[in-house]
Amino acid sequence: MSNLLIGVDIGGTKCAVVLGNDKPEILKRISFPTRTNAGPEQALEKILEAVDGFIKAAGSPGVSAVGISCGGPLDSRSGIILSPPNLPGWDGVPVGDILRSRFGLPVILQNDANACALAEWRWGAGKGARNMIFLTFGTGLGAGLILDGKLYSGTNDMAGEVGHVRLESDGPPGYGKKGSFEGFCSGGGIARLAETVLKEWRGNKSDIVDLFAAGTAVTAKDVCTAASDGDPAALEILKISGSHLGIGLSLLIDILNPEKIVIGSVYSRCREHLEPFAMEMIKNEALAYSAGVCSVVPSALGDELGDYASLSVAMEAVSSK
Repeated sequence: MSNLLIGVDIGGTKCAVVLGNDKPEILKRISFPTRTNAGPEQALEKILEAVDGFIKAAGSPGVSAVGISCGGPLDSRSGIILSPPNLPGWDGVPVGDILRSRFGLPVILQNDANACALAEWRWGAGKGARNMIFLTFGTGLGAGLILDGKLYSGTNDMAGEVGHVRLESDGPPGYGKKGSFEGFCSGGGIARLAETVLKEWRGNKSDIVDLFAAGTAVTAKDVCTAASDGDPAALEILKISGSHLGIGLSLLIDILNPEKIVIGSVYSRCREHLEPFAMEMIKNEALAYSAGVCSVVPSALGDELGDYASLSVAMEAVSSK
């Protein structure tokens, strides 16, 4: 019999609460704006209301556990959200204790990159791997690490902060550091990289250059769309990002010797324009024996990854009972 699970995905823009199982299936889903300017109390009340409704709807044999996925920093052991930059005002929120005391169920809180790694490892592109890395490649860049068949989160939940690693002495800023991995390989980083490249391309024939010259803030999505249409400036931006992705991946391959590196979000949507440059850089930079046993693949769980991620954390709560 499948375990019924509840997953809670807390994000800076929206929150989602799902009822599902370990097959995995999403049975019910509720989402709502986080409204960070209103503080954590109103969002927590909606989360509690949704969880309560799902528990009642589940009936017998009932829900086995609750998993919470949230951006860090956080303390997974005590279930406390510390002070995530995308959740202003969420300082020291004991979300684990709040749900445990209300519902009497096992509850685990986990960093969102770690939660996504667990989901892709259990059910997605990393299934069957003993050593796997998941890279978010979304608004920012973070990693979840599955090492020797289990999640590795470090001494105080800070393992996997690969976006902070500096790849160049200068370059687009990301994670508070110019030339960082996140600066070159994230949605925000690509948008900032575009500003630099498109200034240099002024006067050249390019739709995205014209868009930038008209005063439009160019996003990573704009760059990917333009690249798919063959726009030369957009292709140049993604060549730079893809090459630096390869440098960062080479470091991870040499240090951690994984079987799989699974990459989400922007990479999944722009793979054809990023992958060739990343693979060429890995060929040049990584140890051949290590690179030879590692495959780099896009996320398999698509737009539902956040939902499955929170359910995968709930699965951790079941297995630790």
